[in-house]
Amino acid sequence: MEVFPGVGCVVVGERSALPEAARVGMRGAAVGRLLELRAAGRLTAGHVRVAAGSLGVSERTVWRWLAAPGPGPGVVPGVRLARADRFVVTDEVRALLALWGGNVAAVQRELAGRAAGQSPPGTAPSLTTLHRAIRRDLSAGERAGLAGGEREARKHDVFLARPRGWRNQVWEADHVQAPVLVDVEGVARRPWVTWFVDCATNTVMGVAVTPGSPSRESVLAALRAAVLREEPFGPQGGLPERVRVDRGKDFLSKTVAAAFGALVVEVEDLPAYTPHLKGTVEGLNRAVESMFLAALPGYVRQPRPGRRRARPKGEVLLGFEDFTARLLGWVEWWNTCHLPRPLDGRSPLQAWEADPTPVREVSPEELWTFTLEDDGRIRVVSTRGVRFRRRDYVGPWMTGLAGTGVRVRFMPHHDHRIEVFDAATGRYLGPATVADEASPEQITAVRTARATRSRRLRKDLAAAQRERYAAVTRPGKPERLDAVSTMEAAAELAVADRADLSRLALPDLIPPAAPPSDWRTPASLAARTRPQTSLASDDEPGGGPAAGVSGDGDGAAGGGVR
Repeated sequence: MEVFPGVGCVVVGERSALPEAARVGMRGAAVGRLLELRAAGRLTAGHVRVAAGSLGVSERTVWRWLAAPGPGPGVVPGVRLARADRFVVTDEVRALLALWGGNVAAVQRELAGRAAGQSPPGTAPSLTTLHRAIRRDLSAGERAGLAGGEREARKHDVFLARPRGWRNQVWEADHVQAPVLVDVEGVARRPWVTWFVDCATNTVMGVAVTPGSPSRESVLAALRAAVLREEPFGPQGGLPERVRVDRGKDFLSKTVAAAFGALVVEVEDLPAYTPHLKGTVEGLNRAVESMFLAALPGYVRQPRPGRRRARPKGEVLLGFEDFTARLLGWVEWWNTCHLPRPLDGRSPLQAWEADPTPVREVSPEELWTFTLEDDGRIRVVSTRGVRFRRRDYVGPWMTGLAGTGVRVRFMPHHDHRIEVFDAATGRYLGPATVADEASPEQITAVRTARATRSRRLRKDLAAAQRERYAAVTRPGKPERLDAVSTMEAAAELAVADRADLSRLALPDLIPPAAPPSDWRTPASLAARTRPQTSLASDDEPGGGPAAGVSGDGDGAAGGGVR
C-alpha cells in the first residue's frame, strides 16, 4: 500500500479503489501537485507511478499530461475541451420543448424547417446532437417540467422536512374526491372526503363524507368531528393552534373563518399550487387511494396514462352508507393499527396519546354554537313561529314566548332546521324546524317540475338542479338539504300544471270537417271526420259544405252540422 504525497489518496496494489468519476475529478489536483514537485526539482518516477495507480491510468499518460501546457482553471487533463461552435440549448429550444411537450424529434423537425426557410438556408442540429445537448444543458427537473408541467418538475425537487412538533400544534385540512363510483339514490357519483390531520402524529382527527360537491358545511361537520373527544369521535380531539389550508373557498368562507376565530385557531392560507407545503394531508390522500379505495368496486382511476380501465360487466356499486362505513373503518385502522415509519413502531393514536401536551377542549354545546352561521337580523316570535327565509319554523319551546326578539343561527344549506337564541341575552332557546314540511313524494314531484321547466327554458340543467347533500361523520343514508314546505310544494306544482299547455290541449274534442266530395281522401282520414248535412239549396249561390249553419242558428266553422 502506498500513499501519494500531497494528494491524500491510498493506492491498493496497482489500481485505485476510487470510482471513475472521483478519479477523473482528481486529475487536475494530481497533475498540479506533480508540476509543483517538478518545479522544486523533487519529481521522481515513483511519484508518477503512484499518481497513475491512483488515477487509474498508465504512467505514460501521466507523463503526457505533464508535457502538455499547464492546466488552467476548470480544465481537466484528458478531457476534450468544448468547441466554440458546439450546439447549446437556447431560449428558442426551451420554448419549442415546452410547445411540443418535450418531444425532441418534433423540436428537431421544427428547427430544420426554420433553417430551410432562411435566406440563405441555415443548418439545424441533428437529432443525436439535440438529444446530447438537452441532456447536458438541462437538468432532469427542467426536462420533466418542459414535458409535463410544474407538477412533473416538482418530483425532481428537494424539499425540507418540518419538525414534527407536538400534538394539536398544527393540523392540515383538505377536500379530496374519491376515485370510486358510489350509488347515491340510484345515481353513480364520486363522493368527496373532507378531513383534518394532526401533523405531529399523522392522526386523522375528523372526517366528513359528502355525496355531492363539498361546501363550508362539509368543513364545519369535519371540524366538529375533529374537535369533539366523546364517542364516536374520540379519544383524539381538542383545539389546534393552527390549521393549514390551500386557498379553498370553502375553508376561507366567512362562516368557517368566524368558527376558527371564535375557537382562537390561526388559519394559515398557503399559496396556490403548493401541495408540498401541506405534505401530511397530501400523503394521506395518496395513502387512502392506494391502500383502500383501489380495491373497492367502482374504482375509476386509470392504471397508467393512455390506457382506459374497463369496468367489469355487472359490477355492483357500493351504496353511500356502505361506502361511508368502510371508509370510517379504514380511518379507525389507520389511527389504531397502522405503524408509520416516522413514528418508531407506534400507531398514530398511540403517538397522540403518549404526547404530554395539554389538550384544549370545547363542550358540544359551545362547539355547535361556534360552527353556525348568523345573518345578523333580529326576528320576533309570532303565533306562527319564527319567520326565516320566507318559511315558518316552530319548536315546542316557543309556547308562551310570542313577541320575544330572537336571533337565528343555522348550518349552511340545512334549511330544515335552525337554532334560535335570545336577542337580548344571547341565551340558547332551542331548535326549530320547518312548519308543515312537505312529504318526500311532494318534494320529488317539485323537483320533476323544476327539471321540466329548466329543459324548456334551455338553461344549464346541471347548475339549476345541483342537489346538495349533508356531510356525514357516521354511516347513514344520503340526506338532501333542500327543505320544502307543503304549501310551497303545492304552489309550485300548481304553477307547473298551468304552464304545461300540452296537458290542457284536447285535440279530439271537435273532429275536423269532411273535405269536399271531389277530393281524393284516404279512407283512414275520412273515418276521423264528422258527418255533414248541408242546409243550403242546390241552386242557391254559395251552397255546399262551406256555407252550412248549425241547427240552433249559429254558424259553424268549416260548415255542416251533425
